[in-house]
This record gives sequence, C-alpha cells and structure tokens, in this order.
Amino acid sequence: MGQALFIVWRESIEALLVIGILWAWLRMRGELARGRWYLAAGAAAGLLLAGALAVAMTVVQDELAGAVLEYFQAGMVLLAAALITHMVLWMRRHGRAMRQQLHAGAAAAFDRAGAFGIAVLVAIAVAREGAETAIFLYGLSFNAGSELWQGAVLGVVLALLTVMVLARGLRLFSYAVFFRASSVLLLLLACGLLVSGVERLIGLEMLPALVDPLWDSTFLLDDAAGPGNVLATFAGYRARPSLVLLLLVAAYWLFVLWPRHPASATVRAHD
Repeated sequence: MGQALFIVWRESIEALLVIGILWAWLRMRGELARGRWYLAAGAAAGLLLAGALAVAMTVVQDELAGAVLEYFQAGMVLLAAALITHMVLWMRRHGRAMRQQLHAGAAAAFDRAGAFGIAVLVAIAVAREGAETAIFLYGLSFNAGSELWQGAVLGVVLALLTVMVLARGLRLFSYAVFFRASSVLLLLLACGLLVSGVERLIGLEMLPALVDPLWDSTFLLDDAAGPGNVLATFAGYRARPSLVLLLLVAAYWLFVLWPRHPASATVRAHD
C-alpha cells in the first residue's frame, strides 16, 4: 500500500503541475475562459488513454499462462524499474527548464490549432504520467495485496492536498526540495523493483545466480520480518543476496549516481 501511495502521489503531482503551468499560461494570454474547458477535456482524454493501457495489460495477462506469464511479469517489473529511473534522471536534467518548455510547447500548439492544441498537449502529458503510473502499479501488484488500490486512491488525494500546500506555502517549502527528496525515494523503489525482476529471471534460469547466497546477514537484519521486511519491500534489501544480484544492484547505483550536467534552458519562451 505504501509503495502504491507514494508512486501515485508523485505522478499525480507531476500531472497537476503540468496542468497548473498551462492554466497559468492561458490566464496570462487572456484565454482561460475558453481554454479551461479544453484543459479539462485534455486531462480526461489522457486519463482514458492511461486506463486503456491498464486494461490492455490486464487482458494480456489473462491470456497468458505458465512460463510465458512469468516472463511477461518479470519483464513488466523491470520495465517499471527502468521507467522510474528514466523519469528521475529526466527530471534531474530537464526539471529547471520544464516551465519554459511547456510554455513554448503551449504557444506552438495554440498557434497551430487554437485551444484544441492545448487539449492535445494536456492529453499527451496526462496520458504519459498515467501510463507510467499504470505500469508502476502493475509491477507492484505482484508483491502487493488488495491494499494496492487503496494506496492509489490515497495517493491521488494526498497529491491534491500537497499541491494546495505547495501553491500556498512556497516560502516554506519549494518544488525543488520536494522533487529532490521524492526522487531519492523513487530511486530506492526502482532498485526494489529491479531486485524483484532479477530474482524472477534467476528463478526462470535466464540469469545465473553465480554464488547464492553470497553472505547471510539474517541475524543482523532479517528481510522476512520487521524493519528488514520494510526495507526489502521498498528498496530491495536482501539478507542472503546472490552474487549476480549484488553486481546488478551495484551497476544500477553506479549508473544513477554518475554525474550528469543539467540541460541548459535554451528554449526560447514565446510568452
């Protein structure tokens, strides 16, 4: 439940942030009276597209069985880990220029197709965030119970409250601090999904374990109970890791922590 709540909370905030930036841009252009309905229509269309993806994944899973189903599930878990990592790295590189890029995109879309262009822009942005959320939840569903959807609903509610607090209390808490803190948690969660996916591939004999286990730290922190279980579920801690699992986790953290320069804000604002 906690993982689903966190993922939906973070993704919902990103979608609401995009809508908020475009809302402010329309108001600045004096087009808000007409444009807000297109904003709402675009957001609804984006949610429908994301829902269609979730239904498609469920249908595909229902049609599969045996080893093929296990390969599909392992692939979706690893895809969710890759998408989370890509999202965090993309935000790290482009986050500072996101507002200018959205303004430039909105101006170009409005010039081409009027307010309908804004609706398409919102639909694409919301569908992207919604599709990522659907894949993340699908990846988490193999390790979560019926509380998954409770966490998702609470995540949406919490996102709305968070955006209201951020909008009214920027002097006390900034978006930059929020995204930096939540990005660390997202990378830990992505590592947890990576561990789950790799273990599935080892179980399917697609990957060799090499040495299994490499050590046993159960007496210090058991991953089957208490704080160790929480750490195992959220960040992929294992008390008895295999050598290949340890190597892949080390490679993952080396990749995400490798220094990268943020993209320069070269997009010319059309406002």
